[in-house]
Amino acid sequence: MNSKILAIIPARGGSKGIPRKNIRELSGKPLIAWTIEEAKKSKYIDRLILSTEDDEIIEVAKQYGCEVPFKRPIELAQDDTPGIDPVLHAIEQCPGYDYVVLLQPTSPLRTVDDIDGCIEQLLSSDGTNFCVSVTEPEKSPYWMYILEDERMVPLLPKHTLVTRRQDLPKVYALNGAIYVAKTEKLIEEKSFLSSNTSGYIMPQERSFDIDTLIDFSICDLLKKEVY
Repeated sequence: MNSKILAIIPARGGSKGIPRKNIRELSGKPLIAWTIEEAKKSKYIDRLILSTEDDEIIEVAKQYGCEVPFKRPIELAQDDTPGIDPVLHAIEQCPGYDYVVLLQPTSPLRTVDDIDGCIEQLLSSDGTNFCVSVTEPEKSPYWMYILEDERMVPLLPKHTLVTRRQDLPKVYALNGAIYVAKTEKLIEEKSFLSSNTSGYIMPQERSFDIDTLIDFSICDLLKKEVY
């Protein structure tokens, strides 16, 4: 394969839910280390870089062999910064790549097989510009409700009378682990999600996205007991 692939790990220093989340120790290593180590095993990624404004995260990433070619501007590291902006900034700083892979450090159970599988799905597709990782959620939205004046109203009324999960349509949710795109198309559309996005299915047990201390504790336990 002649295409060149850039992988970006975005790791902002500020985190309201879990202070210093990206370098907090998870099963003996900083959280970000798990993503760096798996990405470095990829047979497709040509260059792995970190995007952050935080000096301590930079030092930790370098210790685990991740390149840090620039420091992210502070205005791109705010609570309200759109997630795509640091990715587009990184592409500007590191031009010349045909594909870009976004790997968030909050998915520590994702493996190199998941990363390469998602890349392969895009590379082998015809007319697809993006591929993102998804998983089947534990609870189907067909069994979810909204409350209107305390009354239960089905979110998706069509299948509310179905009593067996296996009779419901299969649904998938973004798990936040892997985003892959043709670079030029990502610059054009400024999103990984479009009518030309395919979904790469990952199992639930590798799809945890750390957002809370409970998530962190679950991933820590799984790393110690399973992986």
